[in-house]
Amino acid sequence: MSDLGKEAVAQGNKERKMETRTAAERVVAFTIVAAAVAVLAVLGVAALSAQGQNNDKYSLKSPSGIEFADFRGYEDWSVVSSARTEEVLKVIVANPTMIQAYKAGVPGNGQPFPDGSRIVKLQWKPKKSTEAQFAVDVPDVFRQAFVMEKDSKRFPKSGGWGYAVFNYDAASDKFTPDPKSLSDCGVACHTAVKAKDYIFHPYQKR
Repeated sequence: MSDLGKEAVAQGNKERKMETRTAAERVVAFTIVAAAVAVLAVLGVAALSAQGQNNDKYSLKSPSGIEFADFRGYEDWSVVSSARTEEVLKVIVANPTMIQAYKAGVPGNGQPFPDGSRIVKLQWKPKKSTEAQFAVDVPDVFRQAFVMEKDSKRFPKSGGWGYAVFNYDAASDKFTPDPKSLSDCGVACHTAVKAKDYIFHPYQKR
């Protein structure tokens, strides 16, 4: 074979190797992209699922028309105080509007909380800790969210406050509005602290 023929064969072999390598690189790149798309799809489904659960919760409305959506984000609100009965552990949180009023001295300064104030009492069934080195009760099963919102125009007969309870079922991971909870159901109890604008719990020092 002439030198020219040998060079042609060598050039052809080189080109075939390059084509083979390029094809392999394309397969690898495609595999990486496909894997990335699959991961993003899984994450997207998980995010949509979580969002769907929140949307389900925030689509609820009490018998009196108080919407759970009015309290959107309560999971991250500042803690006001806590309380305990023999059967329930309670953590009280409030929205920024109410926290700001607390810090300004309300209700101790004789001023009422402004409209738009919202407060939530989160309630758990307690259990004995099996890990602490001392006797202590810790939250076990979440039971319900007791909510109050200030709207003087909507709730003029109850000191401007509306009340509702949203029960939680751990088995189904679902909230439901309490059918016995009317907008003024808490007034009978909270009238005892009318002088404090119907709010039992002060903003605790921390």
